[in-house]
Amino acid sequence: MGNVQAATFDDPTWPCQQRKVQELSIGLMWNQALPDGFDLDARRPLPSQAQDLVALLSLRRVSLAEAEDAVKSFSEDTEFADPQTMLFIFAEIFTTLGKTRRDIINGIEQYSMKQIALSERIETTRSEMRDIEETTDPDFDRIDRLEEQLDWDERVFRDRTRSLTYVCETPVLIEKRLYAIAQLLLKYAR
Repeated sequence: MGNVQAATFDDPTWPCQQRKVQELSIGLMWNQALPDGFDLDARRPLPSQAQDLVALLSLRRVSLAEAEDAVKSFSEDTEFADPQTMLFIFAEIFTTLGKTRRDIINGIEQYSMKQIALSERIETTRSEMRDIEETTDPDFDRIDRLEEQLDWDERVFRDRTRSLTYVCETPVLIEKRLYAIAQLLLKYAR
């Protein structure tokens, strides 16, 4: 299962208020004991109905109400709704959405690095403008060009900062979805 480390706030590439948790633990979401020797990375043969359910529940656009209807229908219409198969279904969903979540976290880090670089460029531009203004014969054309660049860079920086709230919520929403799906699968296991 791997070691799960406590999240910290000391990562300069993590701009979100939420703690950065790189990897999730299936055991925290599946509130029943995992079988001895359970390997999340092992491929499990699933019947086609179970594979269809995995595909549906892995779609983030499917509402939890639709997900519950699908799980309930699966449980009623197949003989494969035993706890082990439900765990294997969840393991596949957990793997799929976990990869998506990791990709989003990596994207947030790259986003943050761009913001850091843009912030440094803004500071460099401001410094250059001050240096030019302090000379005895300032190059006003250069100052105007720098001022235009500074205005643009600051606008981009502010716009990116505003959209950060949504971007940072996405990994949390995936975590909540995974937990809800686990609870649905457990609810309808027979």
